[in-house]
Amino acid sequence: MANKLNMARIRALQTDALENIESYMDPDTPKALEQFTAKMKAILLASPDMLDSVPEYLPMALYGRVKFTPAAKLQWQQWLNSATAPTWDQFKTSVAFNNADVELVKAIRAHNEAQLIEACAVLFMLEAGDKLVAKRRNGSETYNEDPSYDDAGYDDADSDRGHYASDDYDSDDDSDEEGYDNQYDDIRFNGEKP
Repeated sequence: MANKLNMARIRALQTDALENIESYMDPDTPKALEQFTAKMKAILLASPDMLDSVPEYLPMALYGRVKFTPAAKLQWQQWLNSATAPTWDQFKTSVAFNNADVELVKAIRAHNEAQLIEACAVLFMLEAGDKLVAKRRNGSETYNEDPSYDDAGYDDADSDRGHYASDDYDSDDDSDEEGYDNQYDDIRFNGEKP
């Protein structure tokens, strides 16, 4: 019998990992994420049991370093849609690890194989943008879990202007409003002309 993937846990790991990854993506320090993940890999290699308290560190450490072939992407899509964990034999042929990460992967597998599989599920979801098609609970139809909406009614950027046509903010005269305080109207910033 196939093991089940805990999709709620995987989504939580995805959210946590993505927030941490984004916090290190700074244009002023382009190497910050790379340096952080290198440190994280060294720490996890020395102490894989750390993942018991911070499981989101493994997807962060392997972020951008795991590849999925087109055939493997279809396989991962099916596993995630059915919340079924792959067997080790299925898993090992569905991911390609960077050679520099193989030692870490072996250490994590020895500690907890399920965490390694979960981390790769998170990495797949991050790569796919979480546009996973899944069945509704009643199984009646499929839907896209991506919360994007149909843009058919919004071809023009100002198409909703009609709803607010009576709001003409450019002609508002705030000084006529009750309680309006104009003491700040004459403040100028450096280099600003009156």
